[in-house]
Amino acid sequence: MNCYLNALGLISPLGSGQAANHAALLAGQRALQPASAGWLAQPVQVGAVTASLPALPPACADMQSRNNQLLYAAALQIDAEIRAAISRYGAGRVAVVLGSSTSGVAETERYLAEMHAGQPPAPYRYERQEMSDPARFIARLYDLSGPAYVVSTACSSGGRALLAARRLLRMGLADVVICGAADSLCRLTLNGFAALESVSAGECQPFSASRDGINIGEGAALFLMSREAGTVRLAGVGSSSDAHHISAPQPDGLGAIAAMQAALADAGMMPEHVDYLNLHGTATPLNDAMESRAVAAVFGSAQPPASSTKALTGHMLGAAGALEAAFCWLLLQESAGELPPQVNDGQFDPSLPALHWPLSGRRYTTRVAMSNSFAFGGNNISLILTGQHGAPT
Repeated sequence: MNCYLNALGLISPLGSGQAANHAALLAGQRALQPASAGWLAQPVQVGAVTASLPALPPACADMQSRNNQLLYAAALQIDAEIRAAISRYGAGRVAVVLGSSTSGVAETERYLAEMHAGQPPAPYRYERQEMSDPARFIARLYDLSGPAYVVSTACSSGGRALLAARRLLRMGLADVVICGAADSLCRLTLNGFAALESVSAGECQPFSASRDGINIGEGAALFLMSREAGTVRLAGVGSSSDAHHISAPQPDGLGAIAAMQAALADAGMMPEHVDYLNLHGTATPLNDAMESRAVAAVFGSAQPPASSTKALTGHMLGAAGALEAAFCWLLLQESAGELPPQVNDGQFDPSLPALHWPLSGRRYTTRVAMSNSFAFGGNNISLILTGQHGAPT
């Protein structure tokens, strides 16, 4: 059974909406800025959304959080398509599956800080912190009664939400799934990654010899997935869990290799069919080394042009998989065009297997795109999307 991604709303550090994100991607535009004062002991760069966020409607006012505002901004971009699907199939046949790793943690942090300072705290609801809150918000926003839940598997959450959405369609439990992810900046994740010595002091440098860690970002992407044929198909999904270490990737990339190979098999494709690879590319020493080895093992001499867009947006954590799939979706809207460049300091690590970086100004035929997401605990997922021109035969 084929499943299609027939609408896309997104907001990221690159901007709000398809046009702004597409233009910034192709321009290799970094959207990093200093983190808010006091968020971390040392100065760091983050990928913050600077576009204005809409206020939640009165019926959802008790669910106020930055995470839900990001989701709402994305939902409004495809509101007509969502409402048309509800009208066609009924509220009980529209499901919601989202990914997140922060939900409303930032609001809890603010409440606790006000309490500690002896200030009258703002109204607080614990439910906003629960991982299920983003799905509850979208379900309430559209008065849906179908399945609604959140996948939280760290940095693979957004990709796994698309896998879970496809399963609901194939099992006949829904006719349409609002799927994607949202994550928002908060002190918890900034300080957590800093404690792991994984945060860069400056702008992250994926695959550079000088790479020293990530920049954390935020954003939201929502797709409308259904069996109805559209311009972009979710052609293949591969997942694995190598459980090598709680935070470090398996050095030889065996779990990543398994995920990419499973995605190719699921799509019925060979490595040479992939026209663009969106790398996980976090700019940590261990991740980039592992992923370089894994890509070389899977693709060999058939390596497609590849780049990590985290150099532009920062690592959007639980939302990264969905937003980077959204970037691939944008690239597939035309059969030939430029690809996101690999942005770093230009000093690629000579100790890593060489990858095929897109050339600035060159037009590429892009019919098939793969996107990788590798999470803590060796939780890996690889997605393959095809455009309306399909895969080569």
